[in-house]
Amino acid sequence: MQMKVTRRTLLQMGGITFAVVGFVPRMAFAARNALRSMRTGVQPGEKTRLVIETANRPSYSLSYPENQLVVDIANMSADSSISAKLASGTLISDVKQVQVDDHLHIVANLRKPIAHLDKSQIMLLEPNGDNDYRLVLDFTATSAEKIASAVKTGEKTEQKTPQKKHVIIIDPGHGGKDPGCIGKGGTREKDIVLSVGRKLKARLDEAGFKTYLTRANDTYITLAGRAEFAEARKGDLFISLHANANPSRSVKGFSIYTLSEKASDEEAKKLAESENAADKIGVDGFTEFERDIRAALSSLQQHAVAEMSEEYANGCARAFRAAKVEAQAGPSVRHAPFAVLRSTVPGALLELGHLSNGSEEKLLKTPDHQNKLVAAIVRSIKNYNFDV
Repeated sequence: MQMKVTRRTLLQMGGITFAVVGFVPRMAFAARNALRSMRTGVQPGEKTRLVIETANRPSYSLSYPENQLVVDIANMSADSSISAKLASGTLISDVKQVQVDDHLHIVANLRKPIAHLDKSQIMLLEPNGDNDYRLVLDFTATSAEKIASAVKTGEKTEQKTPQKKHVIIIDPGHGGKDPGCIGKGGTREKDIVLSVGRKLKARLDEAGFKTYLTRANDTYITLAGRAEFAEARKGDLFISLHANANPSRSVKGFSIYTLSEKASDEEAKKLAESENAADKIGVDGFTEFERDIRAALSSLQQHAVAEMSEEYANGCARAFRAAKVEAQAGPSVRHAPFAVLRSTVPGALLELGHLSNGSEEKLLKTPDHQNKLVAAIVRSIKNYNFDV
């Protein structure tokens, strides 16, 4: 019997190695993706097929403006040298590329409306021979009535309890002798993120996930200790909660970070240095990660963690924007060498807002806004694909 090797099984196999070598830091890269080709075709049953080929595994989402199908691919730039090869007899009249920040929107203009695609209509094919990753979408024309019915069905499906209890590690940053950043009004980061963390745990428990808090009270935990906590509980996803500060008090909004060896920008670099310095508060508890031991984990594992973290981070950013949570100017998802994210568990560090901004400091303290943030995070976790 052949075992299907997914990114998740790669991480599970890596757990064997991890058990032998102990705690191992992971330095993963969120590689820049590239468009390779686009083509359409006709399948049996009058189905239209759209194939988008990319250099790396795409982190994508779909949306359905009137008579359009939009494929939003993160971390990718438009390529004017590539145009879609259009077959005759399909629902697609033309395909164009639209750059939106660091996302490429591939917009397929349709001759007739289509319903929202379900998982059975979507395939993500691994590289094979001369082909790179291929996102394959199959669909047929439908009526407005069927579209409305499909949307309602999707809403009901989203509310279902997950069949498998995926393990979510919630990490309220700082704690104890480390207050984190402090707002002008005296609001401490460690208190805000603990409050949000507790609310998030309660909501995820209700939704059928298995959750753990790295700290459930005002306790100081080293960054390595937080990562080890996630490893010991075999986490499927690690969510580190923080609130930001900026020398400019006008800066506000959320931002999301994944792990990479090099920071995506100077601000991300400074933030990582600030967060990583938390361990130096207690010298006895500071862990200096050994560089050589990284080789114990395969490059395949590292790539899998990077991809899965990137996919979650982009999904979480979409959920925040959909909930009308204000984003910090610039890319919503950035990358930096955060010590707390160095583990075999995919994850992201969420900066929920800026305590250095007076209005946002007040907002972050309110139960209504905290609940809004929690609802968006829960939605992002429900929409995250744990199994590929």
